[in-house]
Amino acid sequence: MGLTARIRTRDGWAVSHAVVTVTDMTGTQVLRAEADPEGTVRDATELAPGAYTVIVTAVGYAPAAASALVTASGRAEVGTVTLARQGGTELPPPGPWTIDPAHSSVSAVAQHLGISSVHGRFTDFTGTIEIAPDDVTKSRVEAVIRAASIDTGNGMRDTHLRSADFLDVERHPEITFRSTGLSAAGSDRWTVHGELSMHGIVRPADLDLAYLGTGADPWGGTRAAFRATAELHREDFAMNYNQVLQAGIAAIGTTLKVELDIQAVQGETLPLG
Repeated sequence: MGLTARIRTRDGWAVSHAVVTVTDMTGTQVLRAEADPEGTVRDATELAPGAYTVIVTAVGYAPAAASALVTASGRAEVGTVTLARQGGTELPPPGPWTIDPAHSSVSAVAQHLGISSVHGRFTDFTGTIEIAPDDVTKSRVEAVIRAASIDTGNGMRDTHLRSADFLDVERHPEITFRSTGLSAAGSDRWTVHGELSMHGIVRPADLDLAYLGTGADPWGGTRAAFRATAELHREDFAMNYNQVLQAGIAAIGTTLKVELDIQAVQGETLPLG
C-alpha cells in the first residue's frame, strides 16, 4: 500500500468526498486519490523515498495540508487529517438563534466503581443564543434543562438520580445556564463563561466551545452547529451522596464530564417541520 490516510471532521465524522493530492518538494503532483465512504484513502501507488506535501480538499471544508515522509518501503502513512468546515473560523451571523432539541444532545459521564463510566442524558431542554453584531465577546447563551428528564437507561438508577440524594427534582425542577462572557481560545474555539444553577445552587461554569459550521436546512432555514464540553464537581452543587466500597473506592465518581452537541436555528422560533 503506497498511501493511507483517514479524513475526518472536527467532531469525528468521515468525509467521504475528500480528495487527497500529493506533491513532491518541487511542487509537482505525483498522486491523486479519493476517500471511500468511510473517509479512508488507500492508494497502492509506490512513491520514491523522500518528503512530500499532502493536500486534502472537500466541498464545504477548508483545505488542509500535512507533511509525509516516504521510507524505502514506498509507503506514506499520513494518519488522520481533520477538516474544518468553511466559515468555521468565525461565529455564525449575528442575531438570535434557537437551539433545536430534536437535533441536539445534552449528556454527562460519571465514573462508576473506579473502572468504568455511566452515561446519561437530559431529554427535555430549551435554549437561545444571541450573537452580538460588533463584539462577539458580548454574545449570550441561555439554556433551561428539565432535571426530571435524566435518562441513563436504567429506571431504578434514574429514580435515584431524581431523588433528594442527587438532583432533587421536586424542589429544583430546572437546571439553568446563563452566560456572563465569551473569550477566544483559538481560531474557531471559544470559552463561554457563565453561571450554572443546579440543585438550588449557583456556581460559575465554563464551556469549552467549538464552532463546527453553518448551513441550510430542508425547511428553508439556516443552522449552526456547536460542540461544547465542561467538567463539573458534584460537591459544588451539594450532591454529596456516595457509597464507599471495601477497597476505599467511591461507587460514583465526584467529577462529571458534560458533553453538548448543539444545532441552533437562525431566528427566535423553530421550524414547524
